[in-house]
Amino acid sequence: MPKDIPDTKAVEDLTGVERSAILLLSLDQEAAGMVLGQLDPSAVEEVTREVAILGTVSGRVRDAVVAEFYQLALAHTWASEGGLEYATSLLEEHVDPEVAKRIIEQVSQQVQQTPFSFLQKAESDNLLTFIQDEHPQTIALILSHLQYNKAAEILAGLASQKQIEVVKRVANMEQTNPEVIREVERGLEARLSSMLTQRFEKTGGVDTVAEVLNLVDRGTEKGILEGLESEDPDLVESIRRLMFVFEDILLVNDRGIQAVLKEIDNDELALAMKTASEELKDKIFRNMSERAASLIGEEMEFMGPVRVSDVEGAQQRVVDVVRRLEEAGEIIIAGRGGEKEMIV
Repeated sequence: MPKDIPDTKAVEDLTGVERSAILLLSLDQEAAGMVLGQLDPSAVEEVTREVAILGTVSGRVRDAVVAEFYQLALAHTWASEGGLEYATSLLEEHVDPEVAKRIIEQVSQQVQQTPFSFLQKAESDNLLTFIQDEHPQTIALILSHLQYNKAAEILAGLASQKQIEVVKRVANMEQTNPEVIREVERGLEARLSSMLTQRFEKTGGVDTVAEVLNLVDRGTEKGILEGLESEDPDLVESIRRLMFVFEDILLVNDRGIQAVLKEIDNDELALAMKTASEELKDKIFRNMSERAASLIGEEMEFMGPVRVSDVEGAQQRVVDVVRRLEEAGEIIIAGRGGEKEMIV
């Protein structure tokens, strides 16, 4: 039977899984999917199971759960920027004392468990000076626990050969022995005591490399990928595929879209757009004739069920065209460092 959450239920009496399930049900599908994407597989299974058995949730309880989540997110931001004491003082000023206490306990526990938390406020230049002579594996471990933008700044400042060595290690990093992390962390903290700060949790992997390279300048990105390609072309291809996905076509301006459409068959485009957002469909349709847009729209409408793998394959082929044209300088992608180049 479905589990109903009555209006009389206190939020503090709900389990963490119950709160998570109620939060997901309060979000739209896309936002809920993004939240689930940040969880471990075991947590996803647990929360999904709870969502499946939830029945009616009182509006008061739902609003209270969402409000607590919002305050928890704010507390994390305040703790990141000003420390736990700062976050505590702000919460106590604006939130019920009992709620503030509960939120601070959660944030405090999570911050204390975060590897390399003391690097949170270290300036990138200072941190670069401090770690640039470390072994590439050590640098890779540190970058994997930093925010993408800070990791990008540090990566761009390393010597070119070390950049390649570090990227290889980040991309191939999966699980690291917690004791190894603690040992490296203790050594760094002892030597970097003047930069004490807090934070960040991030794992390595190809996706981390892709996010970091998206933020470095194009010269640095190109040098790293070219250096990697001679040693591990498959790794480079995996990185490139994650650096630009089908929905990112929204970042291409109208002239660029028109250049891409010249190289894509209508059948391929119709298949690729099967799962595209309405915003992306509108952008693509705006850049073709009414007749062509009508034909593709009809083909999509009458296409019927298609395999997800076929759609993803078609989307990847469109993305490959975008990447090729960008490499040739024929189009630029907003936010990718080519804003000063001419579109031909």
